[in-house]
Amino acid sequence: MLTFRGGVHPRESKEATEHKPVEVLPLPARVFIPLSQHTGAPSSPVIKKGDPVKTGTLIGEPAGRISAATHASVSGTVADVADLPHPLTGRRGPTVIVDSDGTDTPDGAIKERDYSRFTNEQIVEALRLSGVVGLGGAAFPTYFKLAPPKEKPIDTLLINGCECEPFLTADHRLMLEQPAEIVEGVAIMSRLLGVKNVLIAIEDNKPDAVKTMSSAAASSGFKARKLKTRYPQGAEKQLIKACVRREVPSGGLPMDVGCVVQNVGTALAVRDALRFNRPLYERVTTVTGPAVKEPKNLRVRVGTPVKNLIEFCGGYSAEVGKLIMGGPMMGIAVSTDEVPVLKGTSGVLVLDRAATVFKEHDCIRCGRCIEACPMGLAPQCLNNLIRRGKLEQARAEHLKDCIECGCCAYACPAKIRLVHHFKYAKSELAAMERKQ
Repeated sequence: MLTFRGGVHPRESKEATEHKPVEVLPLPARVFIPLSQHTGAPSSPVIKKGDPVKTGTLIGEPAGRISAATHASVSGTVADVADLPHPLTGRRGPTVIVDSDGTDTPDGAIKERDYSRFTNEQIVEALRLSGVVGLGGAAFPTYFKLAPPKEKPIDTLLINGCECEPFLTADHRLMLEQPAEIVEGVAIMSRLLGVKNVLIAIEDNKPDAVKTMSSAAASSGFKARKLKTRYPQGAEKQLIKACVRREVPSGGLPMDVGCVVQNVGTALAVRDALRFNRPLYERVTTVTGPAVKEPKNLRVRVGTPVKNLIEFCGGYSAEVGKLIMGGPMMGIAVSTDEVPVLKGTSGVLVLDRAATVFKEHDCIRCGRCIEACPMGLAPQCLNNLIRRGKLEQARAEHLKDCIECGCCAYACPAKIRLVHHFKYAKSELAAMERKQ
């Protein structure tokens, strides 16, 4: 069965939500929409305090070669455009605060249209203005990935339906509930790239999704492929290695080996953007964990405070040990449930105190981190260099190839926070490069 070298097998913990259909979260009274929710430059605000907006109204236009538009997720009035701490980085940046009027009045531009006569350039521009980004977590602007340079020809489009993070089931539910719509989005992307080799990759722990997507894709010529369940099977480089046996070079991108990878949720957003001119202002996310009373899969407006999601799921069932945006392996812990849902928020995980208590010990040189690393790195060596302040040597040992999947830390019997140290070193090296 298709797979890759390395990785780990954490407990999946998906049973709480994998059979629960997506529910629609009631409209929030107020949303907080950061203008930086994607890889690249933040969008630039085009509204001001007091302006009326409708659902889907443009509030931030793309402000760079790699950037994404931002839209209002509710109708109402702009309460403020303020510099607030970003939910994931803590750095202050422009955030549009909108008070909902409760009517959810859509912007007049949102309506069904025939996009079959659109040129590729028109499709790319439509995606740029719709604010669609990768919904698997990285939030890379989708239009940019679908317009590769001519010197990098693409022959394979991989659609990521693996959802290998423990606890999360949002993509799984989308594949069960909207398979035809996902396939329509895949067709748009394959047309843009000019490729016929299209693989929809799904881990074998989701046999119902494999069946559903195979049936939906049958008439299109796309193939649903079953992959061995192993974390991080959904990471781009590991997915490419498993499906087409190609290896992305150090420092390279999937397009360097003729591949583009997109998430199933992204495919659905692409379809909605083209067919209905509907910008990305909502997404499906999983709310789960041992400290949540009733875990659910929810369709949520971007900018909704996380506390609204928790309340809709019955509130907390135990003392909160850690609140994570995303999954337990690659998610980011946040200090409050006042933070808003972002475009890239695939899940909200609430762990109880018992699940987060551990003590870090000294490295015992067991080598388990090396066996687990899907990138073929030596995590314990990198960690030693970083702790001794030898960041340039860590760079030479391919620190930047670390995908921060957390396999090394998961496998480490000493519970060393390896990914934490790697992120710190990367940020320090980036700061040094900016000064040069």
